[in-house]
Amino acid sequence: MGGDPYGINRETIDRIVAEIGAVARMGVEIGVVIGGGNIFRGIAPGAAGMDRATADYMGMLATVMNALALQDAMRRAGIAARVQSALNIEQVVEPYIRGKAIRYLEEGKIVIFAAGTGNPFFTTDTAAALRGSEIGAEIVVKATKVDGVYTADPMRDSAAQRFSRVSFDEAIGRQLKVMDATALTLCRDQKLPVNVCNIFKQDALRRVVSGEDEGTLVHV
Repeated sequence: MGGDPYGINRETIDRIVAEIGAVARMGVEIGVVIGGGNIFRGIAPGAAGMDRATADYMGMLATVMNALALQDAMRRAGIAARVQSALNIEQVVEPYIRGKAIRYLEEGKIVIFAAGTGNPFFTTDTAAALRGSEIGAEIVVKATKVDGVYTADPMRDSAAQRFSRVSFDEAIGRQLKVMDATALTLCRDQKLPVNVCNIFKQDALRRVVSGEDEGTLVHV
């Protein structure tokens, strides 16, 4: 979580918390679905050739570690947050219960959803689409290292252009790198818009939830 090859970078996590906190103070109810790639990359060499389901469960456990780190950073920043895990680890975090998650959100707490969907073969993107649909979210914000969806990889193609808006059908048909197809299809079917933005760009998250032109909006 940060600029390091793997591990948790305190400066980065504090910056992310500041961005989330600014939006929370606007009265926005926020649920966070967190990945675990920053931790799993550190053990990836040892996982080579491993059974896919086992590797996926290891990745889910990595998301729990990230969720706890994020919750602790929020606590230090004076932000109330709760972690709910799709895997049952009650000594560490409470299990995901939809009704309780919604109640936390209504109380002004940030809910951090860990362990993906709790099932192997499903991505963090799909977990975000699923949890967003379950809690009645108005939008899914995919906060990444890039500032939107492009016609090509902007790191490799200087002529790549950013979409301001794109439909789900076009994103799926052109195989644009927004989310995996399962997540995109679920959001489309639930009429749940997705915005792809750069979490490391100051104030980007606030601009997205304020309806300003930031990142790429994927819509029905």
